Amino acid sequence: MTIRVLLADDQTLVRAAFAMLVESARDMEVVGQAGTGREAVELTRGERPDLVVMDIRMPDLDGIEATRLIAADEDLAGVRVLVLTTYDTDENIVEALRAGASGFLVKDTRPAELLDAIRTVAAGEALLSPGPTARLIERFLRSPSAPATGGPECLSDREREVLSLLARGLNNTEIGEALGLSPLTAKTHVSRIMGKLGARDRAQLVIVAYESGLVTPGTI
Repeated sequence: MTIRVLLADDQTLVRAAFAMLVESARDMEVVGQAGTGREAVELTRGERPDLVVMDIRMPDLDGIEATRLIAADEDLAGVRVLVLTTYDTDENIVEALRAGASGFLVKDTRPAELLDAIRTVAAGEALLSPGPTARLIERFLRSPSAPATGGPECLSDREREVLSLLARGLNNTEIGEALGLSPLTAKTHVSRIMGKLGARDRAQLVIVAYESGLVTPGTI
């Protein structure tokens, strides 16, 4: 299955480089390119891509607001957003995740890693750059802000355990190993947690886990 990708970046050369990279992959195609956040939203509504690679800093409408509009549009429920940023210390990344982005990468990511990231996010998984994730959570995730989704009070003890491990960056296989479950059972728990909390993907589950205090900065 071909992953349909829309690229949003205000720098023409950057977009062109990303387009060449994406088109070089046999399982991907570029269906549109946007130079502003507003154009990214309009093209997303018109093209219905599987994934939008979204720069944070853009004119007219920044990537955070563009992501929020895409995530809030019920007709675009299947569209994922992968945020790209120049600096891994950009606090706006957390706001982008709160707005509905499914993950982020820094722009100096190696080409193969960017393609893998697109595949991961398009498949419905969350992806956070491993290096800066802990620092971002430590500095910004506990800042005052109302959670976008419900809290973990409605979860069972087992589901809270699964959510805690997920927020620490474990995948389904690793969660299963830690709790003595099969990967499929772990995946089922994650799906149920997403349903109970009204989260669109694993990235939002991470936000809920930290904002609710289930997991605290410094414990990952």
